[in-house]
Amino acid sequence: MNIANTSQKGKVFMTCTMDKVFTWENVYPQHIVAFMYSGELELTFGKQTLTFVAGDTMLVPKNQLTRSIKKPLNGEPFKCVTMALSDEQLRKFYLNHSILETWAEDISKQRPIKPHPLLQSFFGTLLPYFEMQDDIPNDLVDIKIQEILTIIDKVDKRASSILGTFNDIRKIDLEKYMEEHFMYNLPLEKFAFLTGRSLTTFKSDFKKIFHKTPGKWLTEKRLDLAHFKLTTKNQKASDVYLSAGFENLSHFSFAFKKAFGYTPSSLNN
Repeated sequence: MNIANTSQKGKVFMTCTMDKVFTWENVYPQHIVAFMYSGELELTFGKQTLTFVAGDTMLVPKNQLTRSIKKPLNGEPFKCVTMALSDEQLRKFYLNHSILETWAEDISKQRPIKPHPLLQSFFGTLLPYFEMQDDIPNDLVDIKIQEILTIIDKVDKRASSILGTFNDIRKIDLEKYMEEHFMYNLPLEKFAFLTGRSLTTFKSDFKKIFHKTPGKWLTEKRLDLAHFKLTTKNQKASDVYLSAGFENLSHFSFAFKKAFGYTPSSLNN
């Protein structure tokens, strides 16, 4: 039996998936802090994947393109609680707290919140609220968000370099971004937004850099990635089409045969 349930509680919500692997791509408009109660989460930023299990706390920066694979594990459902942090709440908090401004690595692709007993204890107190029939009152949600920000600031100051920074999306290196994110199945409008461009400017800049239209380039890159996975990792078409950026298996199989002259399934024979 497969059950997928999301209980919305203001800015705090629970996601629980029973006996089912669920994959999705998303760009959050707010910073997200989440805690794993059970199951496993594979979270991919660009070409890097981090794996989280029970007891882990994760931080997903806003406007960060991610792919999530949520899995039940060891007979337990995937279960996590997620807190969306608004800029208003963060600005209020960091008026009275310092921000770590220098960090050598791309912290958003590391683990900026280390495990700590205070985090385990805090998220343990949230579980009873999701057994209630009524929503958590908004004023209590605000208190809980201020509490988790205080704990995070105490246990891992690195997170402040993400949570305490309020830059708008700016025009970034288009070539680098697309090489790292071509395998995400997004409309061109979203790629344009995430690279700080209008759709018209995005298409124009893209043609100057890659000498192809975005659609043609994306299809070729995704097919090459899928071909690599099929031939070197002995994976099946059903295992690779989503991770290569295709929306469904039939479209992937059609495009693959058109490009290479044989079906992806023939590589597994």
